Amino acid sequence: MTRIKALNYPYPSKRMVTYGRNGMVATSQPLASQAGLDILKKGGNAIDAAIATAACLTVVEPTSNGIGGDAFALVWTKNKLYGLNGSGQAPKGMSIEKLKAQGIEQMPKFGWAPVTVPGAPGAWAELSERFGKLPLTDVLQPAISYAKNGYPLSPVLSYFWEKATENFNETLKGDMFKSWFKTFAPGGRAPKAGEMWCSEGHATTLEAIGRTSGKAFYTGELADKMDAFSRQNDGYLRKEDLAAYKPEWVDPIKVHYKGYDVWEIPPNGQGLITLIALNILKNDTFSSRDNEETFHKQIEAMKLAFADGERYITEASHMNRCVGDLLSDTYSEGRRQLISDEARLPEAGDPSSSGTVYLATADGEGNMVSFIQSNYMGFGSGLVVPDTGISLQNRGHNFSLNPNHVNALKPGKRTYHTIIPGFLTKGEEAVGPFGLMGGFMQPQGHLQVLMNTIDFGLNPQAALDAPRWQWMKGKEVLFEQSVPNHIINALAARGHNVRLSHISNAFGRGQIIWRDPITGVLCGGTESRTDGVVAVY
Repeated sequence: MTRIKALNYPYPSKRMVTYGRNGMVATSQPLASQAGLDILKKGGNAIDAAIATAACLTVVEPTSNGIGGDAFALVWTKNKLYGLNGSGQAPKGMSIEKLKAQGIEQMPKFGWAPVTVPGAPGAWAELSERFGKLPLTDVLQPAISYAKNGYPLSPVLSYFWEKATENFNETLKGDMFKSWFKTFAPGGRAPKAGEMWCSEGHATTLEAIGRTSGKAFYTGELADKMDAFSRQNDGYLRKEDLAAYKPEWVDPIKVHYKGYDVWEIPPNGQGLITLIALNILKNDTFSSRDNEETFHKQIEAMKLAFADGERYITEASHMNRCVGDLLSDTYSEGRRQLISDEARLPEAGDPSSSGTVYLATADGEGNMVSFIQSNYMGFGSGLVVPDTGISLQNRGHNFSLNPNHVNALKPGKRTYHTIIPGFLTKGEEAVGPFGLMGGFMQPQGHLQVLMNTIDFGLNPQAALDAPRWQWMKGKEVLFEQSVPNHIINALAARGHNVRLSHISNAFGRGQIIWRDPITGVLCGGTESRTDGVVAVY
């Protein structure tokens, strides 16, 4: 038999929406979705399933997230929505002055400078302790098994793995990066689709996290290894930074949009951008999805929201504008009046005068989780703590080295964060979790899939399948090739600098689960642009 061409699909295919009643897990990797479902079948709830899936994704999709990354969650249980901020702070020994003394004028992507305290393991432990039914050791077992025994790479995963390896071969120089190549490019190359990959270090680390409910990572032997690796390579991360970390329970923020409440995690996350854009558009009536007026208003509202986000979003205690002011009806209407028939350059307003994996889980008892986890840029900083599988994130790349910027680097500060889980409710009932991974595409994806659902009545799968756009900067907008030509031409005539992308990688990858409040039936969609699967029973 000739080698299967795993990335060659000459004929169009179609996914159907998925239904179930007892449990559902939607994510970008079939093995991770099945791992979450297995936990549900063993008596776990949606929270246990989310943790199992998230941990499994650090093994079966390390191109997007890892044990050394951050996480956020929105948890619906017992008719209430809870928010968890699992993002870590900058090391206390790092400052703008120290970086500039080393000749660093802009935060780099790789190496120790962009490494912040990893929050994901702490988030797993916190969720398990507060809401889980099964022991964390049991919940992490599927991930441990795949790390120890290996698994065959899926097609899209292999594509990103190979691209990252090619990039790292050119950019990562020095002994500090050798562990990344040893772990993820054994034999000097990336594994291909269908080839097996395993990591004993991942398995050992996950076992320690489960056995100690995360303490090994923050105060025990794993913290010692991270500290030693950092010191050996003149890094800033210390055991004291890890020991001081604790995930933060937060009150989710919302806007009311055409009969529904749309919920996001508050800053330092960028979910606020989605809410600002929806607030600008909530009084508009859209006759159809696929026309130039709809696209134009969506793009212009998102540009205005991003301008506000870039100017104001950072860790909540460092923001100089209140979230409530940015979401006020008066401010939103003033921003709405700025949208004309032509494309504009975005500018931030003043309300005082008026860069991942995403998963969704649900169980038969009505519990639901919207969970997102990331190393930020692909594999992150390029640093892997030797023999642990801990790939350290490069989230600190978002910090500004301008001391006057709202998101300026400070010791112990959380940076502007791109990863955002979403949740939808109607009245007192949960509709369900939704999310879309992909850096600064995320709030744009949230806006598009929500409007596909609420304004245009699309089911979860169709809402995800619909052609997408991404605002890049200024008047530049990137479109998928499936956006009709007449819309592209009409938008160009309005002054948009339109570009077509021949690949779909730039437009994020999402998951949706909606629940019928009367029957309890779950309805899910998964991303057709990746290896996504909805596992259900």
